[in-house]
Amino acid sequence: MMKRSLMLLALAAALLNGCASPEPRYYTLASTAAPAATPPTPGTQPIWIEVSPVRVPERLNRTQLVVADGNAGVVKMLDLSRWSAPLPDELRDALSQQLQAKLGAVDIYQQGLSEVEPVYRVTTEVVRLDADPGQRASASIAWTVRRLPDGKVLGGRTEAELPAPGQVDGVVNAYRQIVAATAADIAAGVLSLRR
Repeated sequence: MMKRSLMLLALAAALLNGCASPEPRYYTLASTAAPAATPPTPGTQPIWIEVSPVRVPERLNRTQLVVADGNAGVVKMLDLSRWSAPLPDELRDALSQQLQAKLGAVDIYQQGLSEVEPVYRVTTEVVRLDADPGQRASASIAWTVRRLPDGKVLGGRTEAELPAPGQVDGVVNAYRQIVAATAADIAAGVLSLRR
């Protein structure tokens, strides 16, 4: 009788374990390999940047990845594939990381350093960010760089379409490359305003 009870208990535990929900996977847009930083020249002031929060379409303003469902105009949220933070925060942090490395800059966003000049304020808006897993990922990202205190502005738009092989990992890697291309365009804008 005891053996039978133990077997039933083990069987029940195995069944319950088999019914457990799969754990979500978390992704980040931050570069996994630190980009080569450009050190400031000795005796020069660092470049002060302020990377503002990134605006995204409301359908993307969440932690789940949103991808095309193969049919024109149909999207799906991947509940088991999530950003480590809401997408606007992921984008801001990744852009800041890339810009600091490319320019040897210091991001003073929310640091309370109002006395440093000049500051290059970066604003970014994702106009379009789409992916079809196994096919492609594309984006249109508008950005501006405003030099403070004189207010001189330079704007641009980064357009990209890259292959996204595989499934979600391919989409995330393509998005990382798009962020890197956007950061390179913004860095060029900052440097042109420094002249």
